[in-house]
Amino acid sequence: MTNVHGESFDLPTSDGTADAYLAHPDDGAPHPGVLLYMDAFGLRPALEAMARRLAGHGYTVLVPNVFYRSGRTPLVELPEHINPAERPEIFATLMPIMQSFTPDMAVRDAGAYLDWLAASPLVADGPVGTAGYCMGGALAIRTAAAYPDRIAAAAAFHTGRLVTDAEDSPHRLLDRVTAELYFGHADQDQSMTAEQIAVLERTLDEVGARFRSELYEGAQHGYTQTDTAAYNAAAAERHWQALLDLLGRTL
Repeated sequence: MTNVHGESFDLPTSDGTADAYLAHPDDGAPHPGVLLYMDAFGLRPALEAMARRLAGHGYTVLVPNVFYRSGRTPLVELPEHINPAERPEIFATLMPIMQSFTPDMAVRDAGAYLDWLAASPLVADGPVGTAGYCMGGALAIRTAAAYPDRIAAAAAFHTGRLVTDAEDSPHRLLDRVTAELYFGHADQDQSMTAEQIAVLERTLDEVGARFRSELYEGAQHGYTQTDTAAYNAAAAERHWQALLDLLGRTL
């Protein structure tokens, strides 16, 4: 682990300005880039801490507010610890924002994020990695599919709705991906059932993807997020090892 620097800044996109957080080793040197996608609760101290931890292993980590069209973070006031009883009220505000954020917007934004990383003197030349949590995992897969020559690794943790009936379901995009992939499924996740995991893995095999798909037993949707009741310390540490192994192999 090295000393790191973290800062908030504004990142221009074709549709406006995304507030974002950047963490990087505090040595002024270029390091492999990682695009880290937030969960629905958004850019907040817990996610910034994750970015700094990853940066401490030698990466320059960008965490954008993907909902910037709806406002700067925080879009909803969050308690220091998010409990199940508070989730309905929070999602009453977040759900319309999530539904207005389309895959086309996500792919367009991803191009802006990748362009910013490519232009930064803090980022080493070459492809970058991407990882996402909850809904962010689907964004990581969409990014890897849309920009295969720019993404060397993509990871999705406790991500739901990777397999849907939609024509642009993430699992239908896997034939476009050249990155090595990792999926860390929560076994208590109703948004990603055993049947959906089986379809995902079958599709990955059919397209010849390089991947690992693992089930985290006893883990809930959101197991990596320290400021939620779903946090599972053992599962979160397992996720860190898997993510660092993936990035170490590919970047």
